[in-house]
Amino acid sequence: MPNAVSIADIRAAAARIAPFVRTTPVLACPDLERRAGRAVLAKCESMQRTGSFKIRGATNAVRRLDDAQAVRGVVTHSSGNHALALATAAADRGIPAHVVMPVNASPVKRTAVERAGATVVSCGPTAAEREMACAEVASRTGAFVVPPYDHPWTIAGQGTVGLEIAEEVPHAGTVIVPVGGGGLIGGIATALRALRPDVRIVGAEPALADDAAESLRTGRRAPQRPPVTVADGLRAPLGELTFPILQDAVDAVVTVPEAAIVDAMRIAFEECRLVIEPSAAVGIAALLDGACGGDLSRPAVVVICGGNVDLTALPWVEARRGTAGAQ
Repeated sequence: MPNAVSIADIRAAAARIAPFVRTTPVLACPDLERRAGRAVLAKCESMQRTGSFKIRGATNAVRRLDDAQAVRGVVTHSSGNHALALATAAADRGIPAHVVMPVNASPVKRTAVERAGATVVSCGPTAAEREMACAEVASRTGAFVVPPYDHPWTIAGQGTVGLEIAEEVPHAGTVIVPVGGGGLIGGIATALRALRPDVRIVGAEPALADDAAESLRTGRRAPQRPPVTVADGLRAPLGELTFPILQDAVDAVVTVPEAAIVDAMRIAFEECRLVIEPSAAVGIAALLDGACGGDLSRPAVVVICGGNVDLTALPWVEARRGTAGAQ
């Protein structure tokens, strides 16, 4: 069976969303190069409109709705970045947006979603609870469900990141992408396999949310892990549509411990001058671990998936507070 998204779908999405998203920069990172022992470039979706790559898939979905459906609005479930992206894309089109957010979502992200004009509905932290609440809102309002990752329109929109990498870094040897539900890496892998088939594509995942690594190892889609990793944007399980893409197009998924994620985030802040969220730090941690492989004579591109972070609750500050409180 063919995968849910093709390179033609991604190119069409790129044309559709161009007026509403940014072509994000690719930045050299000398400090990461020194630590990793190879050329490193950061694809900075943290500098994207709404602060993450999610605006791409959300905009593609909203712009694909016909007028009769659009007037009834859209609904989704998300821990933050997709929520803000969909709220923003809906506001751009002038239609209602409803967002189901888990109770453990970042307060900063919830506030941003509300400020963008969406109606927020709280739910439990598991994927099943999110989906149940989302279905209830859709039934009650008639809104169109725009999943955060497991939908062809969403995946195609995220795949436009891959189009830009292929153009901006045609000599890339390895591309490292954080993995949650798989929409970002699925879209990027689809684009790069069509345009740069020799690139090594590596997913990066928290060890406490290692369902993608297990899924590829066993050949069966693993269930969601408990939502305990600091990388809150990567807590979702792989989707039914994204899993086959990873099987076909991704070379490996590597996992990193929580301490490495926090260290990588701090390095990005202090040495690279990049404001990133913990989920984005997972890719840097995987790079620095040295497990990503690939041709070391060619650059590694690390996708910095988002920069929406609560600056009052940085993980290394929280850890210091916890140590002080225990004394």
